Amino acid sequence: MARIPVTDHISLDENELSETFVLASGPGGQNVNKVSSAVQLRFDVAHSPSLTDEIRVRLIARAATPPKPRRPTRPTAASKRRRLESKAKRANIKRTRGPIHDD
Repeated sequence: MARIPVTDHISLDENELSETFVLASGPGGQNVNKVSSAVQLRFDVAHSPSLTDEIRVRLIARAATPPKPRRPTRPTAASKRRRLESKAKRANIKRTRGPIHDD
């Protein structure tokens, strides 16, 4: 019975994980439709003897709470100005790299 380390204080018995091979999605052509190459690992938090009650409650509580939706923000005027200044500086550096003409 091998143990799988999760943190310094938590390790899981490999028998607590169940693995299933399924058809993968995404690119891969005909091979994706024929070969079960994706692996799904499942772990039952509620019935795991490796976890303390405190850790079990924290895991279930965090998993049950949906993440807050991201509120899109706009760049500040100062960040826009800095970006344009760095672009102009870089363009100037590239402009001076051309061939040297003797007049």
